[in-house]
Amino acid sequence: MMTSTSLPKLADELLAAAHDVHAGRASRTIRGHSEHRLRHTVIALTSGSTLSDHEGPGEATLHVLRGRVRLTSADGDWTGEVGDLVDIPGIRHGLTAESDAVVLLTVGLAAD
Repeated sequence: MMTSTSLPKLADELLAAAHDVHAGRASRTIRGHSEHRLRHTVIALTSGSTLSDHEGPGEATLHVLRGRVRLTSADGDWTGEVGDLVDIPGIRHGLTAESDAVVLLTVGLAAD
């Protein structure tokens, strides 16, 4: 079955939701439930909001759909803007929105 998601529309919805909550973030997994090997999650962050340091999820990438973000780890910092894609390090890392931002997180899930 072919599925489709409008990322610009979802980005608008999630950014609006992020502005309505104290944490300044909202997300939705659009693909990656039990029947998939890739998980795609769209994450919206208001300017200055963070995802505090956490362990790497395994093989993963981050694609900036809107705004500007900074990914930090012991290996160094990376700043991304619209259209940029980065491999997420497999070590503790954090994410900060330097402006209102929306990213697409893609994680490779282990085969059962």
